Amino acid sequence: MSRELFRFESAASVAEWSAIDDSVMGGISASRLRHDHNGHAVFEGLVSLERNGGFASVRSRPLLLGLPGAVTCVIELRGDGKRYKLNLRIDHAFDGINYQTTIKPPGDEWTVMRIPLSAFMPTFRGRTVPGAPQFDPARLRQLGFMIADRQAGPFALAVRSIALD
Repeated sequence: MSRELFRFESAASVAEWSAIDDSVMGGISASRLRHDHNGHAVFEGLVSLERNGGFASVRSRPLLLGLPGAVTCVIELRGDGKRYKLNLRIDHAFDGINYQTTIKPPGDEWTVMRIPLSAFMPTFRGRTVPGAPQFDPARLRQLGFMIADRQAGPFALAVRSIALD
């Protein structure tokens, strides 16, 4: 049993995603998710550590994305040598618990990453939340990408598709 959540073949596929960068706390980092004419999306931008900044992120609008019994998140992507966080949310809220794991896809080549859902840890604003419930794949509502960890400079993460399995 598998469910494709996003396939970034058309320009319309990125329309429901928005950037949430460190400007929410005074920073000046900037990012976007754009469609590439070669049939994939690119999470790109510039991370700045100025003004206590240091992160950039994009997130899908709240949707019914869940798949009961799913155990793996499957992503086809191409990295740039940097570390990213993949974020899953089980509610429609702007802020709250975020289930997060770090990924570092190989640079300059497309790959399929199969990430166990058990690898996603509950966090709130970057800090682990002890005692939070485990991620429930049936309740998935939002998905996003983030770059942080003091990785200043330009970045570009290409993504073809995201699925639950």
